[in-house]
Amino acid sequence: MTGSIKLITGNSNPKLAQEVAEHLGIPLSDVVVGRFSDGEVRISINESMRGEDVFVIQSLGHPVNENIMELLLLLDALKRASAGRITAVIPYYAYSRQDRKDKPRVPISARLLADLITVAGAQRLITVDLHSPQIQGFFNIPVDNLYAMNVLHEYIKGQVEGEKVVVSPDSGGVERARLLANKLGCGIAIIYKRRPEPNVAEVLDLIGDVRDKKVIIVDDIIDTAGTVVAATNILYVKGAKSVFACATHGVFSGPAIDRLRESPLEEVIVTNTLPVETKKLEKLRAVSIAPLIAEAIKRAHEGESISSLFV
Repeated sequence: MTGSIKLITGNSNPKLAQEVAEHLGIPLSDVVVGRFSDGEVRISINESMRGEDVFVIQSLGHPVNENIMELLLLLDALKRASAGRITAVIPYYAYSRQDRKDKPRVPISARLLADLITVAGAQRLITVDLHSPQIQGFFNIPVDNLYAMNVLHEYIKGQVEGEKVVVSPDSGGVERARLLANKLGCGIAIIYKRRPEPNVAEVLDLIGDVRDKKVIIVDDIIDTAGTVVAATNILYVKGAKSVFACATHGVFSGPAIDRLRESPLEEVIVTNTLPVETKKLEKLRAVSIAPLIAEAIKRAHEGESISSLFV
């Protein structure tokens, strides 16, 4: 790729962007991402981007629609500034749970967002642990879906000692649980549940043995924490010795923090794809995804394999 790496960030997760920049040894570019008096997003890129390999780092967490608009306008500004290549680095991809038409008269929001990102000017996407791998098919540009499992595994193996078992909170996460269990050299169990409505999970039963074992619940997202807390309760009923929860994305919306604080969970472990305020919850731990994103950016720029990171 011709041109040098340029790193740009919006206001969604500046701490993560700064960590990525430090790992790469490249400063963040001089960009203004502010607001006009009426609340509209104001973008100004204060250095030349012509012919450069530009990476826009922007997670799409709360406030979701504000952060999406910042991303789209940054992409548009770069396209009009004749950037050589524009890569959207979206550690947390919003609307990922709305990836299919599961009932009449609903949007496929993940697809619409993919279209917006592409039309705005992105020529490549780097993201972390998409909720549904099929979302990659919504894009007509290259997509690199990074996996946080290695990062989480490195923390867990040093913190959770003794006989362990990894638990998937639903049938859809079995493959994720299997990967972590293989790395830890332990067995898996599965929570069987149904979801009567969005953000409401009804836990029904457990498939597998957790008695007298240290249990690690693994998921991609902790949102309102209803699923993980309900799973924790049934695991203790089934004889678990202690329960830990880990996830890539800590959304923590609504009653999540209060639910986690009052739950019998030992620790809640997430990456910093979204800003994490550990002061709000004593049992909350954050591990950095910045080295992985930095390595992916470096490999993308140099035309090297990214998938080989996870072999």
